Amino acid sequence: MDLRKHLQAGHVIPAQPLALDDQRKFSERHQRAITRYYMASGVGGLAVGVHSTQFEIREPQHGLFKPVLELASRTIDEELARAPRPFIKIAGLCGRTEQALSEAETALGYGYQAGLLSLGAYKNDTEEAMLAHCARVAETIPVIGFYLQPSVGGRLLGYSFWRKFAEIPNVIAIKMAPFNRYQTIDVVRAVTESGRDDIILYTGNDDNIVVDLFTPFTFDVQGKSVTRRIEGGLLGHWGVWTHASVKLLEEIKTARKSSSIDAAWLDKAIAVTDMNAALFDSANKFAGCIPGILEVLRRQGLVPSINCLNPHEVLSPGQAEELDRVCRAYPSLIDDAFIAAHRDSWLA
Repeated sequence: MDLRKHLQAGHVIPAQPLALDDQRKFSERHQRAITRYYMASGVGGLAVGVHSTQFEIREPQHGLFKPVLELASRTIDEELARAPRPFIKIAGLCGRTEQALSEAETALGYGYQAGLLSLGAYKNDTEEAMLAHCARVAETIPVIGFYLQPSVGGRLLGYSFWRKFAEIPNVIAIKMAPFNRYQTIDVVRAVTESGRDDIILYTGNDDNIVVDLFTPFTFDVQGKSVTRRIEGGLLGHWGVWTHASVKLLEEIKTARKSSSIDAAWLDKAIAVTDMNAALFDSANKFAGCIPGILEVLRRQGLVPSINCLNPHEVLSPGQAEELDRVCRAYPSLIDDAFIAAHRDSWLA
């Protein structure tokens, strides 16, 4: 499969959560069910071992990095054997270069085709050191760059960084998640001005999903007007209500072909962002982000608890009520009925 061509087509790629039981133990049964849910929803890929999967899976006392990656890959293969289609498996890669390379080798061994490269371990390093790290990892596995907002562990990375990052040959895509319009433009402009039309742009801006997917980004490049688009999303938000999200993306892709965009899409954009505010707990600086995702899946019967490996990660006060509110307000953007119709088979 041509990874770049697949990503260029535009897909829903969820960031996979971690299923833990009431004793905070890994539930393979429910983890498989989540993956089957995504596959049945029609996603074009899955990101595993990322923030939503909980970075703590790498800690020795948990030892879950390899089991989680292996189970997700095996479940995907089983589902694709029944209904073959192009699909990308993406592994989250963390740490300094030695750790990231080790994780890349593990991911490749389990059949993952690309790595979403976190720079969280390089918060105080020079731009040159970060770029050298990225280039070294890209020698081992195709890399998806990751611009993560500072409030959840990222750092500011300006135009200069992304312009040089775009020169790394084995970079295939960039997930932009700064939750900031200025910084998102920095990335798109850097890639556009690099001439690398083979680097595919995906949104990770869960606070602005619909607008990102509709926006044409046009820049002057050596006297020529060049337009780039964000083709799809690699999102924690799409780890829930996934069947509805696949439908939403297909509707957006169709609407983008029109010479004019219906203003009703602006209403839909605000609805999706309002849902994300409840899901990600923006009122409390995203403290309840992962529990919020798990709470939706728990209510739908796909996970047994909202427990996290870090016992201090819990729903914020009022967050459950906010989830109640947005589910009532936007019934077309949830997929409870779809899950109820198939849940038993996914859990079997």
